Amino acid sequence: MITYEEIRKNEDIRTYIQSADEALAALGFTEHSFAHVTKVAESVKYILETLGFSAHAVELGMIAAYLHDIGNLVNRAEHSQSGAVMAFRILDKMDMPAADIATIVAAIGNHDEGTGVPVNAIAAALILADKSDVRRSRVRNPEKKTFDIHDRVNYSVEKSLLKINREHSLIKLKLSVDTHYGSVMDYFEIFLERMVLCRKAAEKLGLQFKLMINEQSLI
Repeated sequence: MITYEEIRKNEDIRTYIQSADEALAALGFTEHSFAHVTKVAESVKYILETLGFSAHAVELGMIAAYLHDIGNLVNRAEHSQSGAVMAFRILDKMDMPAADIATIVAAIGNHDEGTGVPVNAIAAALILADKSDVRRSRVRNPEKKTFDIHDRVNYSVEKSLLKINREHSLIKLKLSVDTHYGSVMDYFEIFLERMVLCRKAAEKLGLQFKLMINEQSLI
Protein backbone atom coordinates (compact mmCIF):
# COMPACT_ATOMS: atom_id res chain seq x y z
CA MET A 1 0.00 0.00 0.00
CA ILE A 2 1.14 3.55 -0.76
CA THR A 3 1.46 5.44 2.53
CA TYR A 4 0.87 9.05 3.51
CA GLU A 5 4.57 9.43 4.33
CA GLU A 6 5.53 8.28 0.82
CA ILE A 7 3.14 10.85 -0.67
CA ARG A 8 4.42 13.59 1.62
CA LYS A 9 8.06 12.94 0.66
CA ASN A 10 7.42 12.63 -3.09
CA GLU A 11 9.28 15.48 -4.78
CA ASP A 12 6.95 15.68 -7.79
CA ILE A 13 3.94 16.06 -5.51
CA ARG A 14 5.72 18.69 -3.44
CA THR A 15 6.44 20.61 -6.65
CA TYR A 16 2.77 20.51 -7.64
CA ILE A 17 1.64 21.72 -4.21
CA GLN A 18 4.17 24.54 -4.16
CA SER A 19 3.38 25.61 -7.72
CA ALA A 20 -0.37 25.53 -7.04
CA ASP A 21 0.12 27.74 -4.00
CA GLU A 22 2.26 30.16 -5.98
CA ALA A 23 -0.54 30.45 -8.54
CA LEU A 24 -3.01 31.28 -5.77
CA ALA A 25 -0.58 33.78 -4.25
CA ALA A 26 -0.46 35.59 -7.60
CA LEU A 27 -4.26 35.82 -7.45
CA GLY A 28 -4.21 37.19 -3.89
CA PHE A 29 -5.54 34.07 -2.14
CA THR A 30 -4.63 32.92 1.35
CA GLU A 31 -2.02 30.21 1.95
CA HIS A 32 -2.79 26.81 0.43
CA SER A 33 0.68 25.27 0.68
CA PHE A 34 2.29 22.67 2.94
CA ALA A 35 1.03 24.20 6.18
CA HIS A 36 -2.56 23.98 4.94
CA VAL A 37 -2.49 20.48 3.45
CA THR A 38 -0.59 19.09 6.45
CA LYS A 39 -3.07 20.60 8.91
CA VAL A 40 -5.98 19.26 6.87
CA ALA A 41 -4.37 15.81 6.83
CA GLU A 42 -3.92 15.89 10.60
CA SER A 43 -7.54 16.94 11.08
CA VAL A 44 -8.74 14.14 8.80
CA LYS A 45 -6.70 11.71 10.87
CA TYR A 46 -8.27 13.06 14.09
CA ILE A 47 -11.81 12.78 12.71
CA LEU A 48 -11.49 9.27 11.30
CA GLU A 49 -9.48 7.83 14.21
CA THR A 50 -11.85 9.33 16.78
CA LEU A 51 -14.83 7.75 15.03
CA GLY A 52 -13.11 4.36 14.89
CA PHE A 53 -12.37 4.02 11.19
CA SER A 54 -9.70 1.56 10.14
CA ALA A 55 -6.03 2.45 9.85
CA HIS A 56 -6.36 1.92 6.11
CA ALA A 57 -9.21 4.45 5.86
CA VAL A 58 -7.20 6.94 7.91
CA GLU A 59 -4.23 6.54 5.57
CA LEU A 60 -6.42 7.11 2.49
CA GLY A 61 -7.99 10.15 4.12
CA MET A 62 -4.62 11.71 4.89
CA ILE A 63 -3.42 11.10 1.34
CA ALA A 64 -6.57 12.73 -0.06
CA ALA A 65 -6.04 15.68 2.27
CA TYR A 66 -2.42 16.17 1.23
CA LEU A 67 -3.33 16.11 -2.47
CA HIS A 68 -6.68 17.91 -2.32
CA ASP A 69 -5.56 21.35 -3.54
CA ILE A 70 -3.12 20.46 -6.34
CA GLY A 71 -5.80 21.33 -8.91
CA ASN A 72 -5.15 25.00 -8.19
CA LEU A 73 -2.08 24.53 -10.37
CA VAL A 74 -4.44 24.29 -13.36
CA ASN A 75 -6.94 26.96 -12.33
CA ARG A 76 -8.79 28.02 -9.21
CA ALA A 77 -12.10 27.42 -10.99
CA GLU A 78 -13.17 23.78 -10.62
CA HIS A 79 -9.87 22.99 -8.90
CA SER A 80 -11.38 20.03 -7.07
CA GLN A 81 -12.14 18.23 -10.33
CA SER A 82 -8.81 19.01 -11.98
CA GLY A 83 -7.06 18.03 -8.75
CA ALA A 84 -8.89 14.71 -8.76
CA VAL A 85 -7.69 14.00 -12.29
CA MET A 86 -4.12 14.92 -11.35
CA ALA A 87 -4.29 12.72 -8.25
CA PHE A 88 -5.57 9.79 -10.35
CA ARG A 89 -2.57 10.04 -12.67
CA ILE A 90 -0.09 10.35 -9.79
CA LEU A 91 -1.50 7.44 -7.78
CA ASP A 92 -2.02 5.20 -10.80
CA LYS A 93 1.60 5.77 -11.79
CA MET A 94 2.58 4.73 -8.25
CA ASP A 95 0.62 1.47 -8.70
CA MET A 96 -1.91 2.17 -5.96
CA PRO A 97 -4.84 -0.30 -6.02
CA ALA A 98 -7.79 0.90 -8.09
CA ALA A 99 -10.23 0.78 -5.15
CA ASP A 100 -8.00 3.08 -3.08
CA ILE A 101 -7.52 5.48 -5.99
CA ALA A 102 -11.28 5.61 -6.51
CA THR A 103 -11.88 6.53 -2.86
CA ILE A 104 -9.23 9.27 -2.87
CA VAL A 105 -10.22 10.74 -6.23
CA ALA A 106 -13.88 10.87 -5.20
CA ALA A 107 -12.96 12.71 -2.01
CA ILE A 108 -10.75 15.27 -3.77
CA GLY A 109 -13.30 15.85 -6.53
CA ASN A 110 -16.01 16.60 -3.96
CA HIS A 111 -14.26 18.76 -1.36
CA ASP A 112 -15.25 22.19 -2.71
CA GLU A 113 -18.48 23.84 -1.57
CA GLY A 114 -19.43 24.86 -5.10
CA THR A 115 -19.98 21.34 -6.39
CA GLY A 116 -18.96 19.00 -3.57
CA VAL A 117 -20.99 16.19 -2.05
CA PRO A 118 -19.79 13.93 0.82
CA VAL A 119 -19.96 10.81 -1.34
CA ASN A 120 -18.02 8.67 1.14
CA ALA A 121 -16.56 8.89 4.64
CA ILE A 122 -13.18 10.04 3.35
CA ALA A 123 -14.80 12.87 1.39
CA ALA A 124 -16.85 13.86 4.44
CA ALA A 125 -13.78 14.00 6.69
CA LEU A 126 -11.85 15.98 4.06
CA ILE A 127 -14.64 18.54 3.73
CA LEU A 128 -14.78 19.10 7.49
CA ALA A 129 -11.01 19.27 7.86
CA ASP A 130 -10.51 21.63 4.91
CA LYS A 131 -13.24 24.09 5.86
CA SER A 132 -12.11 24.21 9.49
CA ASP A 133 -8.59 25.45 8.69
CA VAL A 134 -9.14 29.08 9.59
CA ARG A 135 -6.13 30.88 11.09
CA ARG A 136 -4.22 34.13 11.02
CA SER A 137 -1.07 32.58 9.54
CA ARG A 138 -2.88 31.83 6.27
CA VAL A 139 -3.06 35.54 5.43
CA ARG A 140 -0.28 36.70 3.09
CA ASN A 141 -1.32 40.31 2.56
CA PRO A 142 0.89 42.50 4.79
CA GLU A 143 -1.37 45.54 4.39
CA LYS A 144 -4.33 45.28 6.75
CA LYS A 145 -6.01 48.23 5.06
CA THR A 146 -6.34 46.26 1.84
CA PHE A 147 -7.61 43.01 3.38
CA ASP A 148 -10.40 41.34 1.41
CA ILE A 149 -13.08 39.36 3.23
CA HIS A 150 -11.03 36.13 3.23
CA ASP A 151 -8.06 37.97 4.74
CA ARG A 152 -10.28 39.56 7.40
CA VAL A 153 -11.94 36.30 8.36
CA ASN A 154 -8.67 34.37 8.68
CA TYR A 155 -6.73 37.18 10.36
CA SER A 156 -9.46 37.66 12.95
CA VAL A 157 -9.09 34.12 14.28
CA GLU A 158 -6.93 34.03 17.38
CA LYS A 159 -7.59 30.37 18.17
CA SER A 160 -9.48 27.50 16.52
CA LEU A 161 -10.31 23.99 17.68
CA LEU A 162 -12.05 21.16 15.84
CA LYS A 163 -13.61 18.82 18.39
CA ILE A 164 -15.79 15.71 18.41
CA ASN A 165 -17.77 15.16 21.61
CA ARG A 166 -17.44 12.09 23.83
CA GLU A 167 -20.66 10.53 22.53
CA HIS A 168 -19.49 10.97 18.92
CA SER A 169 -22.78 12.71 18.18
CA LEU A 170 -21.47 16.22 17.52
CA ILE A 171 -18.51 17.80 15.77
CA LYS A 172 -17.88 21.47 16.31
CA LEU A 173 -15.42 24.17 15.29
CA LYS A 174 -14.71 26.57 18.14
CA LEU A 175 -13.26 29.92 17.10
CA SER A 176 -11.88 32.80 19.16
CA VAL A 177 -12.45 35.88 17.00
CA ASP A 178 -11.01 39.38 17.27
CA THR A 179 -13.75 41.50 15.66
CA HIS A 180 -11.33 44.42 15.30
CA TYR A 181 -10.28 43.04 11.91
CA GLY A 182 -13.55 41.57 10.71
CA SER A 183 -17.21 41.54 11.65
CA VAL A 184 -19.29 38.55 12.64
CA MET A 185 -21.27 39.12 9.44
CA ASP A 186 -18.10 38.41 7.45
CA TYR A 187 -18.16 34.92 8.92
CA PHE A 188 -21.77 34.33 7.94
CA GLU A 189 -21.01 35.52 4.41
CA ILE A 190 -17.96 33.27 4.04
CA PHE A 191 -19.09 30.25 6.02
CA LEU A 192 -22.79 29.83 5.27
CA GLU A 193 -22.36 27.81 2.06
CA ARG A 194 -19.42 25.94 3.55
CA MET A 195 -21.29 25.07 6.72
CA VAL A 196 -24.22 23.66 4.74
CA LEU A 197 -21.75 21.30 3.07
CA CYS A 198 -20.07 20.57 6.42
CA ARG A 199 -23.42 19.67 7.97
CA LYS A 200 -24.00 17.15 5.17
CA ALA A 201 -20.48 15.81 5.72
CA ALA A 202 -21.07 15.43 9.46
CA GLU A 203 -24.36 13.63 8.79
CA LYS A 204 -22.57 11.28 6.37
CA LEU A 205 -19.92 10.46 8.97
CA GLY A 206 -22.60 9.98 11.62
CA LEU A 207 -24.39 7.48 9.41
CA GLN A 208 -21.15 5.61 8.67
CA PHE A 209 -20.32 5.55 12.39
CA LYS A 210 -23.72 4.05 13.24
CA LEU A 211 -23.30 1.41 10.55
CA MET A 212 -19.90 0.43 11.95
CA ILE A 213 -21.34 0.17 15.48
CA ASN A 214 -24.22 -1.99 14.25
CA GLU A 215 -21.83 -4.27 12.34
CA GLN A 216 -19.62 -4.69 15.41
CA SER A 217 -22.65 -5.58 17.56
CA LEU A 218 -23.54 -8.38 15.16
CA ILE A 219 -20.11 -10.01 15.37
